[in-house]
Formats: sequence, structure tokens, C-alpha cells
Amino acid sequence: MSGERSRLLGRWGEAMAADYLRKQHCKILASGWSCRFGEIDLIVEDRGFLAFVEVKLRRTDSYGRAGEFVDHRKQKRLRTTAELYLAQTPTQLQPRFDVVEIYAPQGTDTAKPDMIWHKNAF
Repeated sequence: MSGERSRLLGRWGEAMAADYLRKQHCKILASGWSCRFGEIDLIVEDRGFLAFVEVKLRRTDSYGRAGEFVDHRKQKRLRTTAELYLAQTPTQLQPRFDVVEIYAPQGTDTAKPDMIWHKNAF
């Protein structure tokens, strides 16, 4: 898959996850927030929590669950990025890290992708 096609698919997945989280009564505070340390796909307010959400999209789980690809290196990068966000945007909300897995067998042509929200994933 080309880099451009991969980026488009990733943005589509993030938009699908944002819609899903809105339906779960979350308030989307930021999408694609980035700094020199990395990027956080979604930052949402969820009932007293400030959730830093990593979105993982796959066609199938034949090579493992999508969330398994958020390894220790990725977790460390997300924590560092979140620390900078919190330094710039103070809040009283309790931070946590979530993962939204999306399974879209036909890519962006998938009418209803399967989504699994893992709260406090790491």
C-alpha cells in the first residue's frame, strides 16, 4: 500500500473512531494532535477522564489483534506526547490511554466496520 493510501486509510479510521466515540457520549477535544515527540490520534473527554486514544485499523485479525500493535515503544512515545499536551493544556480530568481497534475488511468501502474500544489499555 502506498504511503498516501495508507495515510488516507488512517485518517478515515480516525474519523470513524471519532464518530463512534461521540455516540458513546465522548467529547472530541483534538484529532491528530502532534508535537516533536509524536502524534495522538484522538484526545477525548469521557466522563471525568481525559483519554488519549490510539486508533488501530486492520482488515482482519489474522496477524493478531490490532491493539497488540501498540507495543512498549509506541506506548512510551504516546506517554511522552501526552505529557507535553498536559503541560500545554492543564486539566482537572484524570488522564488515561485507550485503544480503539477497527476492523474494516473492505477498507474505506466497509459499510459498518467492527470497532472495539479498550479503555485504560495501558
